[in-house]
Amino acid sequence: MAACGALALGAAACGDDDGSSSASASGGGDLSGTIKVDGSSTVAPFTQAAAEAFQGENPGVRVTVGTSGTGGGFEKFCAGETDISDASRPIKDDEEVPVCKKAGIAYKQIQVANDGIAVVTNPELAVDCLTTDQLKQLWNQGSKVKSLSEIDPKLPDKELSLFGPGTDSGTFDFFTDVINGEEGVSREDYQPSEDDNVLVQGVAGEPGGLGYFGHSYYEQNKSKLNLVKVDGGEGCVEPTIETIQSGEYTPLSRPLFMYPSTKALKRPEVKAFLDYIVENYQEIADASQIVAMSQEQADKAKAGLGG
Repeated sequence: MAACGALALGAAACGDDDGSSSASASGGGDLSGTIKVDGSSTVAPFTQAAAEAFQGENPGVRVTVGTSGTGGGFEKFCAGETDISDASRPIKDDEEVPVCKKAGIAYKQIQVANDGIAVVTNPELAVDCLTTDQLKQLWNQGSKVKSLSEIDPKLPDKELSLFGPGTDSGTFDFFTDVINGEEGVSREDYQPSEDDNVLVQGVAGEPGGLGYFGHSYYEQNKSKLNLVKVDGGEGCVEPTIETIQSGEYTPLSRPLFMYPSTKALKRPEVKAFLDYIVENYQEIADASQIVAMSQEQADKAKAGLGG
């Protein structure tokens, strides 16, 4: 990952594939233990960058980062299998909250960053801007659109290969809600994955490739992809750090969260890891190419952790 070596937080170490520290620390921390994180693939680059820097200063701590998707992460979290759940949407009051409550899993919701969902195409499919209505025509349940020219004759007449998040993804939940008007409602004849890297490869590998995923994955692969501006009614807006943080990139801007269990937060290594994140959110966001919190959001996160 680009985050390795880019995070100037006094950390000399970077994580191995298994999440363990691969170099001696510069911080000499006395903490130890394993912190299990799973959930959103959108939040994962941020968490991984944070883990690498934190492990560099605390070589006795091992942070593992899984990407089961927001929904899959909450399943594991509410079953007591993980300490922290990464989420690209809030926990669902009607589905996930009761499961956690029944299992006795209490938690805190901490915002750690921001994101804009990027709509992208293969560079051979030259599209500058799409309206939210056009996106709905393309992605709504029952859509049979096979070429963008069917939506607007001015758009390219090329057969589409569609790629998008799977149903366990918080990105899928959010996109279908704000674009199609109902969470979970979507056409099904596309190639799904909870792993955004798979979606990037799919869009980049098909001349008619079109898909959507977290903005940071576009930033990491911009040489292979064409970024589509979105018109939510106020004109075409490109997702950038500025337009996402300000909310100008509407309706596809959103907060990103980490959910630590209150039980895990009683462990010093877990509390230290979360404190480290909210203290160094800007540097971690820069290293992982994710949109940082505003100062106001960061202050709220610190207060939520009791810091």
